[in-house]
Amino acid sequence: MSALAAIDVRPEDIPTMREKVSPEEWETRVNLAACYRLVDYYGMSDLAGTHISARVPGEDDNFLINPYGLFFDEITASSLIKIDMDGNILSDTEYRINAAGYTIHSAVHGARHDVQCVLHTHTRAGMAVSALKCGLMPMSQHSARFIGNTGYHDYEGVATNLDERERLVADLGPTNTAMILHNHGLMTCGYNIPHAFWLVHKLEKACQAQIDGMAAGTKVIEIDQSVQDSTAVHFKKGGTAGADRNWPGHLRELDRLDTSYKH
Repeated sequence: MSALAAIDVRPEDIPTMREKVSPEEWETRVNLAACYRLVDYYGMSDLAGTHISARVPGEDDNFLINPYGLFFDEITASSLIKIDMDGNILSDTEYRINAAGYTIHSAVHGARHDVQCVLHTHTRAGMAVSALKCGLMPMSQHSARFIGNTGYHDYEGVATNLDERERLVADLGPTNTAMILHNHGLMTCGYNIPHAFWLVHKLEKACQAQIDGMAAGTKVIEIDQSVQDSTAVHFKKGGTAGADRNWPGHLRELDRLDTSYKH
């Protein structure tokens, strides 16, 4: 599980995996690489310090994660590393994975089989809200979709202790699609890759709005409890529809910038 910190392999020099994996896995690889590029494009990356993982179709106990050492804007479909729930690398690669990333992502994939993609960020606004005792406040429509659908997990240091997985999963709960990791950052759990990105985009906006509103130095208006409840029902009914509707536009956006994520 140790990381190789000094590998200098250019992403474009990594041989394509397209003919070595199933069409379903390749599609997942392309979408996951796109998700990494989008997280960077929208300013939510932290050098090589966070992770996005996706379950491999037809291989419930295996998932894809980033090679430790590549930045998010360098991730390609072929550079993603396949690992099993025990952390064994199943890809032919010179890279290794980050131990903390394995701990967090294997915990969710191992316990929540409804979750296909786990996305974790260390953004400025996300870290700020994660350190507030009040947590995420019901003060915007964006935050309303997460109230009652978000777990909270206490900070235990860098997540290299595998025992933390049980506590993390317990704090996430059986149905929540988001988690605020105290003193650490944000995590979303998507029913597919577009859903995980859509959730983190909304959650990040909610955190930014909360920090901006609190910084004004006056009382904020919290959404009435009855409206919170009805809003939660409304968003739950939508499932992945909003995410799926936006995803083709995101891919077009990336294609205008750089198509190398498809390599």
